[in-house]
Amino acid sequence: MKVVTTDEMRRIERAADAGGLSFATMMENAGRAVAEACQQDRWRGSRERRILVLVGPGNNGGDGLVAARYLHDAGARVQLYIGKRRLEGDENYALTQERGMATTRAEDDPNLESLRKLLREADVVIDAVLGTGVSRPIKGPLKGVLEVAKEEVARRRGKGKERPVAPSHPSPPPAPSSPLVVAVDVPSGLNCDSGVVDPATVPADLTVTFGFPKVGQFLFPGAEYLGELIVADIDIPSSLADDVPLEVATPQMVSELLPRRPLRAHKGTFGKVLVVAGSVNYTGAAYLASAAATRVGAGLVTLALAESLHPILASKLSEVTFLLLPHDMGAIVPEAMKILRERVRDYNALLLGPGLGRDKKTIEFVQRFLAREWHSKRPRVGFLAAAEGGAEENEEALPSSVIDADGLNALADRPNWWKYLAGPNVLTPHPGEMARLVGCKVGEVEANRIGAAQEMAERWQQVVTLKGAYTVIAAPEGQTVIIPFANPGLATAGSGDVLAGAIVGFLAQGLSPFAAAVAGAYIHGLAGDMVRSKMGDAGMVAGDLLPVLPLAIARVSQ
Repeated sequence: MKVVTTDEMRRIERAADAGGLSFATMMENAGRAVAEACQQDRWRGSRERRILVLVGPGNNGGDGLVAARYLHDAGARVQLYIGKRRLEGDENYALTQERGMATTRAEDDPNLESLRKLLREADVVIDAVLGTGVSRPIKGPLKGVLEVAKEEVARRRGKGKERPVAPSHPSPPPAPSSPLVVAVDVPSGLNCDSGVVDPATVPADLTVTFGFPKVGQFLFPGAEYLGELIVADIDIPSSLADDVPLEVATPQMVSELLPRRPLRAHKGTFGKVLVVAGSVNYTGAAYLASAAATRVGAGLVTLALAESLHPILASKLSEVTFLLLPHDMGAIVPEAMKILRERVRDYNALLLGPGLGRDKKTIEFVQRFLAREWHSKRPRVGFLAAAEGGAEENEEALPSSVIDADGLNALADRPNWWKYLAGPNVLTPHPGEMARLVGCKVGEVEANRIGAAQEMAERWQQVVTLKGAYTVIAAPEGQTVIIPFANPGLATAGSGDVLAGAIVGFLAQGLSPFAAAVAGAYIHGLAGDMVRSKMGDAGMVAGDLLPVLPLAIARVSQ
């Protein structure tokens, strides 16, 4: 499903109108979609409920008026509060008045006391004040309407401020004493390009957006204000967004990516994974990454690790084979390259980095290994030779690779590190690692997550998987996918190791680097939500994801 900017959405709507789907029809479809969403059982339906619709100017207010009409006709007791709108000649407003809908205008309510009374009595509050075009601070009468609405909703919920809800994990409906807040297209004041939120914005429990989700709905802080996000089909042809490079992953998309499992298969059918991971302080990372690769269906997983760690990991990983490497106090050293060179060609995919640590010799090993500088005792010379393409020994290719954690940190220590990598590989940085790779501050990455992933994927010619709430995956050619999960339960040590293992497991089964990253990140996120639904936000650990990965694959496949 495509994800659009406000300008792209305007262009698409104009094209739809030119193609015969009038703006009036789109508004009718949008308002009906809001009404239908409010009537779903999980929101306790709408019949006989008191619904207050806050109506603003423009198309958003029009959508709210249409929704009010449908809800009234379904049996709800609907009242309108007109914040600022020219009503003369407004057909949708006229249809509400034909039905005798009670209406209050802000201009007749100077102290907003009538608004407060309505908000205190309403079971449902529909925010149809401002839509996706907001780009400046809200001022004037509409600011007052929204501020009072925000205050009264918070008061009824017994809190002094907003209650953010992550869209990837819908909360249960509010208690009967609390109004359900439904946003039309977007909570008023949320910038749909940047995710910036106006101080007056009222957090929603349910947001019904139209046609396509918007970029700002996946950026923070705005993403916290949506509640559950429903993307309503209002008959806009999906082909009108074919040129939009940004998508959000859906179950159907991922189902089509998942490798098939033929009945006549053997373990070689599903690929062989080599994981180079672990150090004396981070044995768990090696365990989690290797186990995750097995759990997403890889046929054979071999863990290459410091020889001294073998007894620890062998006791935990019954299904994994091992390749023992030279080490210094549990840290892999450059001499390990000789063993790896002889064995790496036997594998379909490589994972390098989880838990390797930051020992100086290990950093040297990573840099030389990724540059395929097998013999030189002067790694910087070899690294530069690899960049210049002049070293005969560098011609041996590594299998398709996932580079994670300390593998990325080791790369970041070298200027122009991307020039030494073949590819494309999958890089899986969290924002801190991304900042080190780019040479900037973490805040700069977080301020433009989508743009940062896209720009660096193109510059580095690698698939970039920028982890975090709404992980972003960008290909060198510009294709970009948002993974629609924001789960605080995944903010725990080892979660990234499971993700890296899932991606390399799919990579070994024949998926392209980009497809493997999308499938791995989606299955990882879905497994996280499945665990969260049973355990809650706190106390989930990375190991809880492992047995659920196959269940997540089964759910998507079905």
